[in-house]
Amino acid sequence: MLCPACNHRKAKRACPALGKAICAVCCGTKRLVEINCPADCVYLASSRTHPPAIVQRQQEMDRAMVIPLLQGLSERQARVFLMLAAATARHQGEMLQKLIDEDIAQAAGALAATLETAGRGIVYEHQTASLPAARLMAELRTLLDEMSKNAGSVVDRDAAIALRRFEHAARMMATATPHTNEFQQLLGRVLAPAPGRLGTDAAEEGPPEGRDAAAPSLIIP
Repeated sequence: MLCPACNHRKAKRACPALGKAICAVCCGTKRLVEINCPADCVYLASSRTHPPAIVQRQQEMDRAMVIPLLQGLSERQARVFLMLAAATARHQGEMLQKLIDEDIAQAAGALAATLETAGRGIVYEHQTASLPAARLMAELRTLLDEMSKNAGSVVDRDAAIALRRFEHAARMMATATPHTNEFQQLLGRVLAPAPGRLGTDAAEEGPPEGRDAAAPSLIIP
């Protein structure tokens, strides 16, 4: 039987998330990126305990790309950045309108502009140019609204700064590799948490303002 994820290789691994067998390559490359693996998956547990050398090198390169994005941000701004980044990593686009990095840049830029305008006392909802970007923007706005319930307007000010950094990173990636979702994939590899688990820093500190159970596990330097 062919793997339903790629329709190319033989399906040999039972995937508990999909409820069907997939090939080893799709299991390894789509794990926690395109496939929402349960925490008790034996292949997921094995990969964390004994990651291949090539995976370790990829992790090191990914972290080397993400950590500089946090430099210069306050601790609160960095945490907001990571929360928004984790939500973006998990975001699923429509079948015929996949999210690409330009959409991410649009969503972050429009939401940042909306928050900046509100900070000047003007209520105006800035819009995106694409529907996928609008969907992501709405999801990020909902997340920020939940965070603001506990922390108030200070979250909006920090979020605007974090979103501008986020927009810049996404646009740089979109310029380097147009019409792809390389930035989203990067976020997925580095920031998306294991399902049902808190990040290391979240587990130690408890839920700060607006933190949800999907907080990323990258430790802020």
